[in-house]
Amino acid sequence: MSARQQYIATLVVSMVVIATSACSKKPVAAKTAPPPPPAPAPTATLAASPDALQAGQTAMLTWSTQNASSITINGLGKVAAQGSRGVKPTDSTTYVLTATGPGGTKEASARITVSQPPPAASKATLTDEELFSANVKDVFFAYDKASIAQNQETIVAQDAKFLKAHPYMKLLISGHCDERGSEDYNLTLGDGRANGVRTQLEQMGISADRIQTISYGKEKPFCTEETEACWQLNRRAHFALEP
Repeated sequence: MSARQQYIATLVVSMVVIATSACSKKPVAAKTAPPPPPAPAPTATLAASPDALQAGQTAMLTWSTQNASSITINGLGKVAAQGSRGVKPTDSTTYVLTATGPGGTKEASARITVSQPPPAASKATLTDEELFSANVKDVFFAYDKASIAQNQETIVAQDAKFLKAHPYMKLLISGHCDERGSEDYNLTLGDGRANGVRTQLEQMGISADRIQTISYGKEKPFCTEETEACWQLNRRAHFALEP
C-alpha cells in the first residue's frame, strides 16, 4: 500500500472514531429553578366583651390577624391588622371580620346579644275627680259664723288657682253646720257659708256659671261625735266636682 493510501485509510478511521464517540454522548438536561413555596394562609380572631348587654350600652371588639393585606369588619369598614373598637349596637348583631391576603381569605365572627331595657313604669293618669279631690280643699268656719276666717283665705285662693288651671271643671259647694241649733237656722247658716265661698271665688276670677251651691244644714254631718273637735269638722263649705 502506498503512503498516500495509508494516509487516506488513517484519516477515514479517525473520522469514524470521532463520529462514533459523538453519537455515544448523552445530552445534558438543563437545570430548572424549584417553584416558590405557597403563600401562608391568613389567620384571624375576633372577640366581643361583653357579648350580652342592654340597648345603649357599649361592648369592645378586639381582633388580631396575620398574613393578610386587607382586613374589614362589617359595620366598621377597613381596620388595622390588629386592634380594638367600642361598638354600641341597638339590636343583636353578628360582627364578621374578613382577612384577605396572597394565601387566601379567613373569616372570624363575634356575636353581641342586645336586650331591650324594661319599659319605664308609666305613671297612672289621675281622673278629674281624683285631681279635684287632691287639690280643692274645704273651707272651715267658726261657730255660728258664715264669714270666711283669715286663716281660711289662703285655702280659698289655692282652690281658685286650681280651678283657673282647669276651666272645664264645674263644682258644687255645699254648706254644712254642726248639730247645735234648729234645722231651719242651720239651713240658712249653711247657705250663707256656701254662697260666701262662691262670692270669693268669683272675685278671684272663677266664672259664676261653673259654681252651684246648696245647704245641708246639719243633715249630712262629716262627724257624729258630740265633741268640739267633731263639731268643728262639720262647720264647712264642702267642694264636689259636678259631672
